[in-house]
Amino acid sequence: MRNLRTGSANSSVSEKADIPHEWIDTPAALADLVGSLLKEPAYAIDTEFHRERTYYPHLALVQIAWPGGLVLIDPLAVHVSALVPLFESSVVAVFHAADQDLEVLQHLTGTAPRRIFDTQVAAGFVGFSTPSLSTLSERVLGLRLSKGDRLTDWTQRPLTSAQKNYAASDVLHLLELRDQLNEQLEASGRTQWLDEELVILQARSRGDGHAERAWWRLKDGRVLRGKDRLVAQQLCVWRERRAQAEDKPVRFVLPDLAVLTIAQSRPDTVDALGTMRGLDGRYLKGGANREILEVVRDAGDMPSSALQVPVPDDFDRKLRPALTLVSAWVAQLARDAKIDATLLATRSDLVSLLRGDSDARLAVGWRSEIVGGAVRKLVSGEAALAFGDASSLVLEERSGSSLSIDIALPTADWLLDSPSAGEEDLLPSSN
Repeated sequence: MRNLRTGSANSSVSEKADIPHEWIDTPAALADLVGSLLKEPAYAIDTEFHRERTYYPHLALVQIAWPGGLVLIDPLAVHVSALVPLFESSVVAVFHAADQDLEVLQHLTGTAPRRIFDTQVAAGFVGFSTPSLSTLSERVLGLRLSKGDRLTDWTQRPLTSAQKNYAASDVLHLLELRDQLNEQLEASGRTQWLDEELVILQARSRGDGHAERAWWRLKDGRVLRGKDRLVAQQLCVWRERRAQAEDKPVRFVLPDLAVLTIAQSRPDTVDALGTMRGLDGRYLKGGANREILEVVRDAGDMPSSALQVPVPDDFDRKLRPALTLVSAWVAQLARDAKIDATLLATRSDLVSLLRGDSDARLAVGWRSEIVGGAVRKLVSGEAALAFGDASSLVLEERSGSSLSIDIALPTADWLLDSPSAGEEDLLPSSN
């Protein structure tokens, strides 16, 4: 593999300059690459894929960089399952915004890198709020990444020089970026916080999910009542499984409007089905019409206990005012501590803690030390919130003394102008 120069701070990656790389499109070359990477401590990785017209993401390119080289792997020519030994090794895979990359790699290889580092997540612990790679590279490394067409067709072959250059730039500086972020994490004592978050990220379920819960995402599903909800649930189960089998978006199998109409009307003949709003002949091909009628008929015979409903928001109404105030305090704490508010605590996290859920994120680990314990003191009456200087919220013991929460702050110069976390009036409602 060719040695590459990755550039330096206060420079830019030109949109016209070609980034040196090797194109991998044979099993032998891919095996050679894996052998080389197994000797490295870490590598940067990114993927390009499409899923606009499919159920599963279709991988079109894999980019990998390390101090000795940069490669673009063509998954249309060689199967990426050859990367499994690398994924299962102790070599660290460095991503930016890893979630979707992990999903596509998991789907194709049955596994994902065992050890990961996510620069976007790491940046959240040193003052950034879900930054793009471009933003993070410019602020931390002084590098402007080349701009590309986000709607480009990555399945075309051959790829243009501009496409290759854009793809390569996504991994070219990731290792350097990781090193800079790691310095700040170590200096502020937040390395363990990141490690815990990466374990959660890696363990997140990315499979086909629970088909029985697919109806929860049904647009306007809240209008359904009684038995109609059970019919809608079973139609969505059928739709989800057919979409998986045919690898097409669920909306191509049966639109939401058709699901609602069928659930409310419950047609029992092919002719009646054909009159349903939101449904036309293209959705009824290949025996789909008969299958839909069978689903409706079977759902009508199912007991109401078969309906899966979202966990009700049975949060104590008496605590709702406290939740609003605590949310504002946590958002302020996130801003002052230079932590992305979504990493520190979401509104759902606070509800889960106050409700006493056994798996509440704020009940364990570093979040419990910073937020969970303080919130418990508030709701138990041991502490209170008061306005301090400049209308800031101050957490005080009942004795009148301030409740100290000691958090070391990142100190890098590039943090001074970075968009700080916690700027929301209220916390986000989900993770």
